Amino acid sequence: MTADNSGRKGGGKAGKGFGPARPHDGPKGAFKGGRPPQGGRRPPRPQGIEARAVAVDLVAGVQKGRLLDALLDTGATAERYQRLDPRDRGLARAIVGYALRRHGQIDDAVGRFLTRPLPDDAGTLKAVIAVSAAQILFMDVADHAAVALGVELAGGDKAAAPFKGVVNAVLRRVSENKATILAEQDAIALNTPAWLMERWSASFGADVARDIAAMNAIEPTLDLTVKSDPDGWAARLGGIRLPNGSVRLPVTGAVEKIDGYEEGGWWVQDAAATLPVHLLGDVKGKKVVDLCAAPGGKTAQLAALGADVTALDVSFHRLQRLERNLYRLGLKANLVKADATEWLGGTFDMVLLDAPCTATGTLRRHPDGAVGKKPADVATLAALQRRLIDQAIRMLRPGGLLVFSTCSLEQEEGPDQIRRLRLIEAPLDVVPVTADELFGMQEIVTPDGFVRTLPSHLKLEDARLSGLDGFFAARLRRQ
Repeated sequence: MTADNSGRKGGGKAGKGFGPARPHDGPKGAFKGGRPPQGGRRPPRPQGIEARAVAVDLVAGVQKGRLLDALLDTGATAERYQRLDPRDRGLARAIVGYALRRHGQIDDAVGRFLTRPLPDDAGTLKAVIAVSAAQILFMDVADHAAVALGVELAGGDKAAAPFKGVVNAVLRRVSENKATILAEQDAIALNTPAWLMERWSASFGADVARDIAAMNAIEPTLDLTVKSDPDGWAARLGGIRLPNGSVRLPVTGAVEKIDGYEEGGWWVQDAAATLPVHLLGDVKGKKVVDLCAAPGGKTAQLAALGADVTALDVSFHRLQRLERNLYRLGLKANLVKADATEWLGGTFDMVLLDAPCTATGTLRRHPDGAVGKKPADVATLAALQRRLIDQAIRMLRPGGLLVFSTCSLEQEEGPDQIRRLRLIEAPLDVVPVTADELFGMQEIVTPDGFVRTLPSHLKLEDARLSGLDGFFAARLRRQ
């Protein structure tokens, strides 16, 4: 079976040209348009090759079903990534972002010039082409350099090396035709899984669903939570102050090179992710447990506000990272490695449960989710959330507050969890949220008194500085 996608308009099934190949498929004849160009001098080794090689390994890992955060946390690729200098690290991360965020458009563009699918057993071949095409189509990288890079990277992988000619030919054709390709593509349809578009349309309407998908294609901003003086930090860093007090910057380089990092004046946290802590009100001197705490933005918020914080997480590695961040910030919390579905470490005045979820509200920031998430994941994670909520209730003293939140746009991971609590007559009452508590942001408060932020919310004059992570949050009081 071959793939002949010439002349195909955007909006078709993404990735058709990357299907499974027959065992005898090889490099010959895989390129549409005749035999790949041969001969000529080998191009010089491109600069930044190691950053691109790391990007290839990260994309290849996601294509095999791994989470990007997990790939960056531990393992050989994570070590190589950390060894890069900050500038190359930022470049690698940017390339990966485009390769994943625009994966459907890339698959469509490459598929137009293939007569048969690329084989699954060719090492990092698919990732090499995706990373190189991302630079050609969407980044400020010279096309000839991106092509040379692709050939160089393919040649460095024994399994992909036989396809160097195909890589060279396909990338050249993408380069030559990129204006036409991009004009013909429906980016929203190509880059967003159909099952998600159907869900979002049912929940929020078709127009809002497309607005969400359109925002997910834009590189996210960098939001900082500052310990004090947000106006001063906004002026100092050349950013803007958001209604909640976050300081928002346009896309920038390495985080650790930004003014104020070493002195611990701020930490990275999307503006929407700050809202669950605000729902707890005055936390000074209160015993608060932050379940599923890592990477720790909410723990830092609570500590900075004077709470007696216990931060719980099942991952020792993630807790180590949280500990280092708290040390940089000059903040303290009691860190506990434990499974939150089983741990009972006493009762607390307040419980913050930002639960594991499908993270469909953060695809702009974590684009690997659009590649790896499946419809079945929603039910699996919703079941885990139910167990976590039930355990959170046991930790809460009478009269205490529970804030449940997820960065998902799916109903099962938000409002349906609260409906279930009512059906089982859990000893909790909803404490409705008001816009006044959330800095006048009326559009993010639902008629039921819940918080619902969407990636298409917070539209500012500069579209590059617009948007929020998609969150659901509800506040409940133990009877």
